[in-house]
Amino acid sequence: MTEIKEITDKNLWEQFIIKNGQGNFLQSWNWGECQNNLGHKIFRLGFFDKEQLRGISLLIKQIARRGTYLECPGGPLIDWKQPDFFQKFIDQVKIIGKKENCIFIRVRPQILETIDNKRLFKKHGFVSSQMHLHAETTWQLDITKPEEQLLSEMRKTTRYLIKKAIKDGVTIEKSDNLNEIDLLYQLQQKTVARHHFVPFPKKYFTEEFKVFIKDKQIQLFKAIYEHKTLAAALIIFYGRQAVYHYSGSDLAFSRIPSSYLLQWEAIREAKKQDCKIYNFWGIAPTDSPKHRFSGVTLFKKGFGGFRVDYLHAQDFPLDWRYWLVHYFEKGRRIYRRL
Repeated sequence: MTEIKEITDKNLWEQFIIKNGQGNFLQSWNWGECQNNLGHKIFRLGFFDKEQLRGISLLIKQIARRGTYLECPGGPLIDWKQPDFFQKFIDQVKIIGKKENCIFIRVRPQILETIDNKRLFKKHGFVSSQMHLHAETTWQLDITKPEEQLLSEMRKTTRYLIKKAIKDGVTIEKSDNLNEIDLLYQLQQKTVARHHFVPFPKKYFTEEFKVFIKDKQIQLFKAIYEHKTLAAALIIFYGRQAVYHYSGSDLAFSRIPSSYLLQWEAIREAKKQDCKIYNFWGIAPTDSPKHRFSGVTLFKKGFGGFRVDYLHAQDFPLDWRYWLVHYFEKGRRIYRRL
């Protein structure tokens, strides 16, 4: 019989994730710590079968103007072939959600977008969300190959721009200095002005860096040209995967292809840390040049790799007010062209 209990042992939690094929930083202990530091209440649930840990789920309580809800990003990490686990998860989260006055639960598991998986969630009463929950359509690269092969499999233009950046005198520096997060934030503001998206607050970057750096799971990469930082990116190293999470760049120096060299050096660092996959994170769901993220998608795909579509976020309504949120988010999604 499956029993769900709160987990307070970091080592137990992390060891389970690292051994689990669905393991990802969004369910990590440190992601929970980061969310807690940002003022969100968190719940760490463990699924036990005869005292053996068989699954986990990090839940984050989000208090928004449109309504309070629980989210489970990149999880739960359970055996999806065991229907009892999923039903136990739903039952427990419903109890927590109602106790915390939530009007719905939003889940984006680390399983693929397939007809069977969509049917599974629909069968259990979930509704396809109007919004995404972190990156769902991702671009990933197998970095177990030799560097020469990785370079040869890139788009010709990408390979050329990496070489050009080196020739132009761009250098890449890695930093674990919390004070330099301000640099990333400033560059992100310039990127926001260029692409017109909603930025993350500086505190978000700061807490993420402060928490993950304790376990050496994050680095700030900077592209330097003539003593000026042209681009910066936060790379998370978790398990056997490196994730290109946040970045910013200075359009005033767009003729200098600094971001290309920055990515290449991040990939090389990921190889040194024995990562198997370099995850470029989100891309546009279509190849339409009119999509707002078409430019960054083209940039990421130029390094070679493959597309991975995780199951789109699923909502479990707990209250009739959920439908007000559902249609509000639908309108916002259309307006933002998401």
